[in-house]
Amino acid sequence: MFSTKIIENLGSSSWIRQMFEAGTKLAKEVGAENVYDYSLGNPYAEPPKEVFDSLKKHISESEKGVHRYMANAGYPEVRAKIAKALQDESKIELTLENIVMTVGAAGGLNVVLKSILNPLEEVIVFAPYFVEYNSYIDNNGGKTIVVPPDTSTFEPDLLLFEKSINANTKAIIINNPNNPTGVVYSKGTLENIEKILAEKEKEFGTTIYVLSDEPYSKIVYDNIKLTNLLSIFKNAIIINSFSKSLGLAGERIGYICTSSRIEDVSLLNSALSYCNRILGYVNAPGLFQKVIGDALYAKVDITGYEKRRNFLYEKLTALGFECIKPQGAFYLFPKALIPDDVEFVKRAMKYNLLLVPGSGFGCPGYFRISYCVKFEMIEKSIAAFEKLVKEFK
Repeated sequence: MFSTKIIENLGSSSWIRQMFEAGTKLAKEVGAENVYDYSLGNPYAEPPKEVFDSLKKHISESEKGVHRYMANAGYPEVRAKIAKALQDESKIELTLENIVMTVGAAGGLNVVLKSILNPLEEVIVFAPYFVEYNSYIDNNGGKTIVVPPDTSTFEPDLLLFEKSINANTKAIIINNPNNPTGVVYSKGTLENIEKILAEKEKEFGTTIYVLSDEPYSKIVYDNIKLTNLLSIFKNAIIINSFSKSLGLAGERIGYICTSSRIEDVSLLNSALSYCNRILGYVNAPGLFQKVIGDALYAKVDITGYEKRRNFLYEKLTALGFECIKPQGAFYLFPKALIPDDVEFVKRAMKYNLLLVPGSGFGCPGYFRISYCVKFEMIEKSIAAFEKLVKEFK
């Protein structure tokens, strides 16, 4: 009656959403104030003033045409502004033709994968990784190849990565800063990945695209400077959204940027616009394209995220949890107190703690905490973590 594939996939759907839904049920039973929900990466920071100023301007009756169709790639003036900003940052020549406005980063990833993949071509992801990558790759006929991490640093294991590449490898996905670890890949690691790719492309006579998924690129701590991947990788395709950087997750607005160094990049740009249309997006939300054009250099205040990171990291490590201190994003990825992370997360629910098992990110034995929540909730939850720890002593 329905799609067999989809019905089967429902049984292995995102742990993030499963825990979020469990939290909704638990809140009805014990009261929302007694539930410590760390499941969903839903940015709590409100958009900056520039966003509201732009909205007021564009929704006025004097602003004509803002709600009509435009080119599938988006408004030219907005794309030109994004191209200039990325060119200034990367020193790689870009024009508006290198930019396609998208329905968030998720929409952008699906557009890119639809544009580049032939049936059963492979896409490499570095664990732990955002679990929806599996679906996006499968949606577009590809095959996911998972490279396990070096859990001492949670940077990519380059030896395993090199062994994973073959003649059927079409792309890799880099998520930097990483969800769920918060780790920022070093410039040296990225340069070594590019060296490996160049050698393998020469060996197999292929082109391997680097898809850089960057929704957390503006949320970094401790004065860390993020390496621009356009400046490192010849075949880079940037996919970004303003969900986190401007607190606009619900508005679904993002973009794709193709490197001008990609061979036949004009043909690729045309394919991206075409796929934006045939996948049913047609174009990115028009009103929020205008907003992005006005608020491109604005950003949310991340000091609140940093405060939460520091507090939780200090409290949990003092309780005995092993954890890399995140350098970006708004997640912690501690090691579970037993090897079975799914069982650990289930037992945490006895104390109204909603965590996400690392198995959902391709990295069993760990769990994710999303700390984009009220600070008061974090403070109250420490007693629950203390009780959870005692259970395993």
